[in-house]
Amino acid sequence: MANDPSDLCNCLAMRQAARHVTSLYDRCLAPLGLRVTQYSILRRLAAGAPRGINELAAEMVMDRTTLGRNIRPMERQGWLTIGPHPDDRRARALSITQAGLDLLAPARARWREAQARFETGYGASPAASLRDALRKVVQTAF
Repeated sequence: MANDPSDLCNCLAMRQAARHVTSLYDRCLAPLGLRVTQYSILRRLAAGAPRGINELAAEMVMDRTTLGRNIRPMERQGWLTIGPHPDDRRARALSITQAGLDLLAPARARWREAQARFETGYGASPAASLRDALRKVVQTAF
């Protein structure tokens, strides 16, 4: 199968790698009842003012419906709230709650564990190069 055209598919290779890496991070965060996407959402919300749903989806390079599927369980857990946007009462905004902030401390430790496992297996320097390359992919206008 060395000449299989799917071996040349950039999309397939990135999706396979993403699923593999996501699995590592999810396993590390699982004891807290948290998935890596949820962790990323909480980290972004903790870093600033309430965010519009569309704004956060754009920051995370995620479509709005996928973000919605992620935030509803987080709202039920009490980790974030969905309310009126401070600048536009017709829009909805997300804010992290105290429970969400409290969850971030142990989650950061587990996230660091996942980071260390990845960098031990892949290498710290190649991991930094990979992050740079992937940022360029995201910035590319296809």
